Amino acid sequence: MGLLAYLKTQFVVHLLIGFVFVVSGLIINFTQLCSLALWPISKQLYRRINCRLAYSLWSQLVMLLEWWSCTECTLFTDHDTVSHFGKEHVVIILNHNFEIDFLCGWTMCERFGVLGSSKVLAKKELLYVPLIGWTWYFLEIVFCKRKWEEDRDTVVEGLRRLADYPEYMWFLLYCEGTRFTETKHRVSMEVAISKGLPPLKHHLLPRTKGFTTAVQCLRGTVAAIYDVTLNFRGNKTPSLLGILYGKKYMADMCVRRFPLEDIPVDEKGAAQWLHKLYQEKDALQEMYKEKGVFPGEQIKPARRLWTLLNFLCWAAVLLSLLFSFVLGIFASGSPLLILTFLGFVGAASFGLRRLIGVTEIEKGSSYGNQELKKKE
Repeated sequence: MGLLAYLKTQFVVHLLIGFVFVVSGLIINFTQLCSLALWPISKQLYRRINCRLAYSLWSQLVMLLEWWSCTECTLFTDHDTVSHFGKEHVVIILNHNFEIDFLCGWTMCERFGVLGSSKVLAKKELLYVPLIGWTWYFLEIVFCKRKWEEDRDTVVEGLRRLADYPEYMWFLLYCEGTRFTETKHRVSMEVAISKGLPPLKHHLLPRTKGFTTAVQCLRGTVAAIYDVTLNFRGNKTPSLLGILYGKKYMADMCVRRFPLEDIPVDEKGAAQWLHKLYQEKDALQEMYKEKGVFPGEQIKPARRLWTLLNFLCWAAVLLSLLFSFVLGIFASGSPLLILTFLGFVGAASFGLRRLIGVTEIEKGSSYGNQELKKKE
């Protein structure tokens, strides 16, 4: 094992990476808070500044995927589709099977210059998660309780606010509503059968309300729907902890572009279109399981240096301050200061683990199990 490979497995190194991410994130969040003063003066300037602040934080996670674990992301599509990337507002539909599916999506956002302006329809609980939810709040991310009767007006208002967004945005929708688990899949397929819909093998039944509302509200702003079907070679089950430990994964993403004018305008027609799309996605996953590849030409967009340079700049400043602070504490010889510092390190370790836990499937929400609870 080489020195770099050894360092990637060391907890103290992970803690230092986490320190840089958390402290830089708090600085960015404070800067975003101050930027609110720009909103009444120039809403578009506020938005452009916050896109770059968000990029400075999210690109650190992308750096871990691209440069720390050296995970490779391959697109299965055509050059005409790729020629549109980063040049139009779009809605992304991505399957929700893996702990790092969002990170693979962010990697593609970064490589085509839309990471800072990427959007998502997020569960409201994430609003209260430090760094993640706070950054999203300033980015005008649409949060919902996932109870449509309560969410409809909030979602419609949030989507319509984005109609004049100055940066090209990729709006991510997880139409399944929650991550895939065997229990949720079983319940979801029982619902599909009760509605007379074909069962899906690799996906949950898509929830159509968010999709149809997004299409209706963003029509005239969004140019296309990008359907993205993700899987990993070797039947791997990647995790954020695996990325932190330097494990390399091979991500394959089948991307198809559908012009928005091809999507039915009426709600019923759009819902039927989405169900058909997921049947196609299921067939793509079955093909991948059998052949190990998706259809289409393999394209590997080049990774950019910006994510690495951004992290190195933050690390150089924050770690130098940290080391000076630590040396000062131990040089003081004060047991109280040393014990306080060690307590802080322990709390930081716990906090870092909790942040990582947000991405873990087994610690995900119980959303999607309501029907099961009713039966029990």
